[in-house]
Amino acid sequence: MSNIVSRQIRLRDRIVGMPKESDFELVEVPLGEPAAGEVLVQNLYTSVDPYMRGGMRSAQPGQALEGGCAGKIVHSNSDRFKVGDYVTGPLGWRDYYIAPAARMTAVDTTIAPLQSFLGAVGMPGRTAYFGFLEIGQPKPGETVFVSAAAGAVGSMVCQIAKIKGCRVVASAGSDQKVAWLLETAGVDAAFNYKNVDDLEAELRKHCPDGLDIYFENVGGRHLQAALAVMNMHGRIPLCGMISQYNDVEPTPGPTNLSSAIGKRIRLQGFIVTDFTERNAEFYRDMRQWIAEGRIRWEETIVEGLENTPKAFVSLFTGEKLGKVIVKIESE
Repeated sequence: MSNIVSRQIRLRDRIVGMPKESDFELVEVPLGEPAAGEVLVQNLYTSVDPYMRGGMRSAQPGQALEGGCAGKIVHSNSDRFKVGDYVTGPLGWRDYYIAPAARMTAVDTTIAPLQSFLGAVGMPGRTAYFGFLEIGQPKPGETVFVSAAAGAVGSMVCQIAKIKGCRVVASAGSDQKVAWLLETAGVDAAFNYKNVDDLEAELRKHCPDGLDIYFENVGGRHLQAALAVMNMHGRIPLCGMISQYNDVEPTPGPTNLSSAIGKRIRLQGFIVTDFTERNAEFYRDMRQWIAEGRIRWEETIVEGLENTPKAFVSLFTGEKLGKVIVKIESE
């Protein structure tokens, strides 16, 4: 096998506030041969996710970026995988990489297409599944509020909540997303928060019996409103707070956080890797729900590795529907 030159996206400058395309650069790096126990992977898709903004705070200029990716093995020095196997891995933002086979995860494309293992049946889907079911502890008939509900995680939470017999209220940042949530995801009520001055009043209108679970993706005034409308013993899985990821100064917390005491509300943060040992449960249920037509999803596919920074920036402008994935190369 001849040496391969890999293109990769690096950080050009430290990011202050909202990321810009000019904060990144595309470089070429020669790769050697995989050592014993290693594989050479050709990435076909790479993921861009809001959580990556946090890692960029400590990243240094010139540092290659990382993230979830999906591709195929093109050279293997491990008995775990053979050439042609499809895998997901941790070294996105590039078109080729060498890594220990132990860091790769085999992909079963009979469940869903390869790129969807970066979205609905990948990390975002697992985040929704375990965060909602394990921390939310839903019961049939309860009312659930989901923010950023048309995103990769939120859209899965909405549909899992409906499967579990809950009433679902959703917020999103465009009329197109609201329409998708109502017509495709099947939520009971949805609104464009950008058109709402009083978020608490809007939430009370859609939740006349109060709120039992709030799946937190946004933070800020969404959390403040949800706390105000929350019922006794409500649960708030703390998944993300995208409204604050680009803040230069710390954002003040909700002024009504103390209400969680009297209402006995549980607010619990989590990371999807907390549940890695239980991934088989997720794939079992998702296979069934997809086959039954109970889970649907949207993907925004951006073509070309060089456009990865553009795709990443789009996460914070609210212009994309569903999971944003960069298609690096066709097979």
